[in-house]
Amino acid sequence: MKTRTYQFALGSAIIICILLATALAYVLLHGKLLVPQTASEDTVVARGPQSSAPAMPSGAAAPSAAEPALTPIQLSPQRLQQIGVTTASVGFKNVTQDLRAPGSVDIDEQTLSYVQTRFTGWIQNVSANATYQYVRKGQRLFTVYSPDLVSSEQELLLAKQNQKAFSLDMHGTASRESGWLLQAAEQRLQQFGLSAQEIADVEQSGKAPHEITVYSPASGYITERNALPNAYVQPDTKLYTIADLSTVWVYANVSQGDVGRLKPGDPGQVTVDAYPGRTFNGRIDQILPQVDMATRTVRVRLVFRNPGVALKPGMYVNVDISIPLGRQLVIPASAVLQAGTRAIAFVDHGNGNLEPRTIETGPQLDDSVVVLKGLQADENVVTSANFLVDSESQLQAAFGAFAAPTQPPAAGTSATPAQQVQIDLTTEPSPPRKGANTVRVKLTGADGKPVMGVQATVNFFMPAMPAMGMAASHASATVADKGNGFYEGSVQLDSGGTWSVTVTVQRGGQTLATRQLSVSAAGGM
Repeated sequence: MKTRTYQFALGSAIIICILLATALAYVLLHGKLLVPQTASEDTVVARGPQSSAPAMPSGAAAPSAAEPALTPIQLSPQRLQQIGVTTASVGFKNVTQDLRAPGSVDIDEQTLSYVQTRFTGWIQNVSANATYQYVRKGQRLFTVYSPDLVSSEQELLLAKQNQKAFSLDMHGTASRESGWLLQAAEQRLQQFGLSAQEIADVEQSGKAPHEITVYSPASGYITERNALPNAYVQPDTKLYTIADLSTVWVYANVSQGDVGRLKPGDPGQVTVDAYPGRTFNGRIDQILPQVDMATRTVRVRLVFRNPGVALKPGMYVNVDISIPLGRQLVIPASAVLQAGTRAIAFVDHGNGNLEPRTIETGPQLDDSVVVLKGLQADENVVTSANFLVDSESQLQAAFGAFAAPTQPPAAGTSATPAQQVQIDLTTEPSPPRKGANTVRVKLTGADGKPVMGVQATVNFFMPAMPAMGMAASHASATVADKGNGFYEGSVQLDSGGTWSVTVTVQRGGQTLATRQLSVSAAGGM
């Protein structure tokens, strides 16, 4: 056999074992197969008139049309111990949700510095000549020759000389004019980016240097470099980008369902695989106003101090954000059973009385869940064996739903006295299988004589198993009278496994007897 065949066979065996375990749990619970309270498996006591529809048990969770019904159940102390039922109390406590998300390190754009000139010229000597080279504030980067700058320096020297030559003017007119020229030349050099010290050096030396030195405006790492020897530069040429990595940004990709609980200023932590056991503490700086259409996540920006440049741009990190939720009603996470679209918890009322309750849950914490609706403080909920309890509740609800209704007696007539009817069910093939099957019903009265002239139906039901992704299954057969108390019909079963069977016998619209039993069908799911 091929590997795929082995996998299919193994999966089918596991599913059948689970179904058999569910049936066995029900058998152990009641002591016998599914029969009425005082009737044996082979004898069914007839029922009198019933209401037109089975009543929903008090406290049962109201099901939707696509989900199985649940009903309260009662288990003995021995049974509770056998299947390992444990409970926990519902209560309030102050909780904090830890939101974990992947993230990446980026440069803090607010610490970036750019190096540009305010004049045209040609670069001469380059001192900072490597990307990611660390430079300090005031450190020499390169020298540049600019004809415009040299011309302005010469104008400064000429204005300085004119001021001295006309200083002896008796009316002071020429002196004032030379002062204005000197001031204008200094302002022009300042607009070119020369510092006051550099302008003073030109005035004191009396010479216009052909090269001007450009210094770093900040300390940091060179992340971009376009300064090359003999390169022509203009005011719009970005020569260097310098990043101060003492602080960095971390972008966390947070699910859009969780972002509503975040706000700027919330604390966050970062762990990196490169530094086991080390954490970095920061805070949320901004929640970006855009959702990634592919991943349905929102980028949340956090700011972190970065001593020793341990967090390097581009590094993948794990982000942990602590969200204080305040005082909330919580239960253990194991107490919640996800059944289709419903979240169910079983409330323990004592003495083995378990009630299924549909609840609305909030955020899930490490080992507990916030409950928004459906439970109250100081109630007890089941925290283990929920699947077995859920199966038992579904079976009991299903049997109640399949109990055929009886019409009340017509006006002016009395109800037919109840008679005792024995119902025997056989199938062909035996046991039944997935697909078409023949069902035979034998009806015998209390006097041992065959019961004839009645209407009999056989209903098959398999409860939903949400944990396995299986919906509830139904099948029905109306058996025809073959004479001498024998009735026969056909039924189509959708799958193999354990089916709950209800045989209903009626005469004139009044139910005479029903029998409930369990049948295991062969075939895959």
